[in-house]
Amino acid sequence: MRKIFIYLAFTGLLFACKNKQATENTNASTKGEAENIVTLDSLQRKNAAIVLDTARTINMHATLRATGVVDVPPQNLISISSPLGGYLKSTRLLPGSQVSKGEVLGIMEDQSYIQLQQDYLTAKANMEYLSADMERQRTLSEADAISKKKYQQVLNEYKTAQVTLKSVGEKLRIININPDKLTVGSISRTAPIYSPINGYVTKVNVNIGRYVMPSDVLFELVNPEDIHAAVTVFEKDITSFRKGVKGKVTLVEKPDQEYEIETILVTKNINDNRSGLIHCHFEKPGHDLLPGMFLNATFEMDNQQALAVPENAVVRYMGKEYIFTTQDGHTFTFTPVNTGLKENKMVQLLPGGKDLRNEKIVVEGAYSLLGKLKNKGEEE
Repeated sequence: MRKIFIYLAFTGLLFACKNKQATENTNASTKGEAENIVTLDSLQRKNAAIVLDTARTINMHATLRATGVVDVPPQNLISISSPLGGYLKSTRLLPGSQVSKGEVLGIMEDQSYIQLQQDYLTAKANMEYLSADMERQRTLSEADAISKKKYQQVLNEYKTAQVTLKSVGEKLRIININPDKLTVGSISRTAPIYSPINGYVTKVNVNIGRYVMPSDVLFELVNPEDIHAAVTVFEKDITSFRKGVKGKVTLVEKPDQEYEIETILVTKNINDNRSGLIHCHFEKPGHDLLPGMFLNATFEMDNQQALAVPENAVVRYMGKEYIFTTQDGHTFTFTPVNTGLKENKMVQLLPGGKDLRNEKIVVEGAYSLLGKLKNKGEEE
């Protein structure tokens, strides 16, 4: 009997605790909702000059502003190195120097170049001998004057010599020595480095007499004809861009000089800063545009349908934006919103929150309601 009494008492206590917790949670939820509600009587509403309206779907023409930098696509930014290494014998380059495609950028020197040319000429002479010998052996083999095995050995040596000659010749082409014009009299200890593009020099990383490894970058070149603007656009705006959208940019140092641009690519990812890149082509690039320069960009966006309210309907509090909605005209709810485009004193309401298309919204007197709402919270 005693055990039954203890069990019933414990059960009652546990049930009471749960009811108490549920009541506290309900009260907290109700209190949280009440903190976002303000009620006015007729006189208070009149004094606050409250005006109601609904959100409207209108055409908005947006001017978007962003920042970016002058950028160069990878195919127009060239790093020059010496594939086989060596000593830099001579160069005339300085950062900013103009260069033409095929122009000699520098002369490299190394004994390995001599050895490579020697190997090629030796392989070429061996190839000529084996070619003649193969023809002799083929004739004899067809006349059954020698064994088939003998002819196959000579043929194998000939094909091996072909591979050697071809590979050494390609190594010479890498260092810009034409094997087809190579003779004993033209063997050289130097090799030229040619410019692969028309452009200018951005970096010179070596000096005359320095030995460089194949992985070392001697010079860096850029082709200014295809530089573009890489513009950073916020997440909420990037969906408005597509290929062909035009705009204007100015240099930070020269705000009065404008350059027309056209969007050529919109990236498909958003970074940790909730922004993405759009790449824009310069319609008429100037010679004073250099990679890395900071830009200010302006885009005139096409007309688009937007759900909008007057700017006076939106209040800002603690770094966020809100509007007041009502059903009866006396009780007003403090509702968070996200805004977008602004034009003619109208502001776009972005999707993602409460559906406000059929809601009555305070379009005048919103800050008066905000003041009363926060004063109510302090009084409580």
